[in-house]
Amino acid sequence: MLAEQVGPKGRVLGVDRQELEPLGDPVVLLELDFTAPEAPERVAEALGRPADALFCDAAPQLSGVREVDRAATEELHEGALRVAETLLRPGGSLVIKGFPGPESDHFRSRLRACFPRVIEVRPEAKRRTSKEFYWLAMNPPASPEQRRQGRRTRKGKRS
Repeated sequence: MLAEQVGPKGRVLGVDRQELEPLGDPVVLLELDFTAPEAPERVAEALGRPADALFCDAAPQLSGVREVDRAATEELHEGALRVAETLLRPGGSLVIKGFPGPESDHFRSRLRACFPRVIEVRPEAKRRTSKEFYWLAMNPPASPEQRRQGRRTRKGKRS
């Protein structure tokens, strides 16, 4: 779906901690841990230019200890956002998997500070079997510096 949206000249990046089967242009797939310090550099090298869309279907390795699992989820989300802030072109989109919980509430706020439009989508096939959903964050500001500052309303106030 993202490949259709960006067209043949666009660039979509898909990242997961598990090996992915190649899809061909315009999709670049990486087996990568977004929390790794070298993640932005590896992504930049693989892409060769800013991405039109970034898709992260990754989930942390669950330990069964709620606090540890929540922290791992937060770390993964923040890593994906760090890569998106650096490598997503203005007007691009970030799609990232989420699960209900306090860490998701916090990350949703972070996304809304960086992207003018954030929606949650629950895939039809997953509605009965899983609580997972996806955030679709669209149209980041033009520069990484603007993204770090968060979005602002016309009067210069944070929204």
